[in-house]
Amino acid sequence: MLIVQIEGNVKHPITLDPTVWIFDDRKILLDEAFQVEHQEAQSESEQEKPWNRDQYQQQLNPPINESIKRFDKKKVLESSYLMPLSYFLPNAEPNEDASKAILHIEQDSKEIDFHDLKTSLLLFALDGKPLTEDGPVHLYFGDGSNKHAPIKGVKKITIQ
Repeated sequence: MLIVQIEGNVKHPITLDPTVWIFDDRKILLDEAFQVEHQEAQSESEQEKPWNRDQYQQQLNPPINESIKRFDKKKVLESSYLMPLSYFLPNAEPNEDASKAILHIEQDSKEIDFHDLKTSLLLFALDGKPLTEDGPVHLYFGDGSNKHAPIKGVKKITIQ
């Protein structure tokens, strides 16, 4: 299955379906993800908007490419994309005492700091195709420190 579950020390366990993110305007090109200008713009926009569950529920539809032009369609089907996990973590409402996260990978697990999880990016499409072999997602830290060796095959995230 190509889904990712987020559970554990949260108020609402959630399930993510990365296969639909290709149509989401919030996706980021892998080639542009770790450029300094992009990171600064993203952090400024996150600071400006505090998350509010009531406002979110009134705007349930995520930003979706309503009309992908013919030119863009080719680009979408050939590019590699990341999605910031920060768009989805607030929906799970992690408890304030959350300090770490366990990434469940195939038959292993890897523990990371919760702050690193909050700023991480999930690779969900490589060359326009879902990650079927070592997916459903690869986790990249927001600072790009593991951009040459991402955590591959993340199937579930347990927040502790």
